[in-house]
Amino acid sequence: MRVVILGSGESGVGAAILAQKQEFTVFVSDRGNIQEKYKAELESRGIPYEEGRHTEEKILSADEVVKSPGIPDTVPLVQQLLRQGTPVISEIEFAARYSRGTFIGITGSNGKTTTSTLSWHLLKGGGLDVTLAGNVGRSFAWQVAEADTPYYVLELSSFQLDGIRAFRPKVAMLLNITPDHLDRYDYKFENYIRSKFRIGLNQEPSDHFLYNGDDPNIGQYLEELAGPAQRIAIDREQIEGSLLKIDNHQYDLAPTALRGRHNAMNALFAIRLARLFGIDPEVIQAGLESFEAVEHRLERVAIIDGVEYINDSKATNVDAVFYALEAMERPVIWVVGGQDKGNDYEPLLPLVRDKVKGIVCMGVDNSKIIAAFGALDKPTVETGSASEAVQAAAEMSGEGDIVLLSPACASFDLFKNYVERGRLFKQAVLELQ
Repeated sequence: MRVVILGSGESGVGAAILAQKQEFTVFVSDRGNIQEKYKAELESRGIPYEEGRHTEEKILSADEVVKSPGIPDTVPLVQQLLRQGTPVISEIEFAARYSRGTFIGITGSNGKTTTSTLSWHLLKGGGLDVTLAGNVGRSFAWQVAEADTPYYVLELSSFQLDGIRAFRPKVAMLLNITPDHLDRYDYKFENYIRSKFRIGLNQEPSDHFLYNGDDPNIGQYLEELAGPAQRIAIDREQIEGSLLKIDNHQYDLAPTALRGRHNAMNALFAIRLARLFGIDPEVIQAGLESFEAVEHRLERVAIIDGVEYINDSKATNVDAVFYALEAMERPVIWVVGGQDKGNDYEPLLPLVRDKVKGIVCMGVDNSKIIAAFGALDKPTVETGSASEAVQAAAEMSGEGDIVLLSPACASFDLFKNYVERGRLFKQAVLELQ
């Protein structure tokens, strides 16, 4: 079989390595430049590739195409493949075929990385041989190719779910659904919702579907789109201050690194998962206490001159910023901006009014943000880099304040991705010392 991989990032190179292991003829094509570390991986394995172009005759002759989640189905080349009947799938679908493991799939508009990492941490602490993959860490296909394990916790985006066909998680989690990536879904929220529900597409009655029982967007579509798996609702009634209550046991978040109501919900999902796999409550509590905050997600960077700097670069939509601001208990200098994804900033207005002391815009085009919050009459400055933004925030802040990078936008106007944005922010903060 001839497999073509479109895209040469983490998932694409992982899929290429797995395809080679299956003794398929494999070819990698990337319209952009391939990162040196990935190019070295391909060359060391003798996997042919091209960069800076897509050679149609090489791609259209594939028996199957594994597409990077960053490539929309609407691009002409993908449309051409689909018209001629060539299967176009995601790396998640491809990897699942060749793994003998049990899959836990986690999706949602916000909280995926924290919930996935915490779930993996609790399962590992409970003695399971479990791997964390998907949108976090090494790609799923790469993991399967190098060392297949009995269990996988997979963070899954809507883009990855769009490319599944038979992928079946034993446990699926749908954390929440708020408007995000609408530019990818014809600006129709319903299309995005349906994409998220695909996580349960192939589940069976013996499987479990954990969902946010408080989320109206999930509730509206639950009966129509959820499969036959056993449904378990996770809701705010299980939260009492720092205490979480599940099955006559209570867990305390006070001694943990998990802050804010949204992280209490994330923890509820992870705890429920751990209990499904028979892990004792005492072991779960110990795991909660030993869990370290995920990089770029409400990550404390430093306290300098009495000002706390927090990196929340992964907050790439309005809902994520809502939770971040809600968790803040001191005056905030808010660093915001980037590539807008069709954001509606109105839900943030009360929080910005009450909690934000000043706004630092960090993006190529900040006009929509300035228009959205201008009426609040908050001091606002525009910057074009992480270092400029940190310097401006430092000048605007005083002892006892928080400087919060929580952009509400994608990073691609100034940075390669949210990781680079977060790391440059942290670097700039540390240079203040």
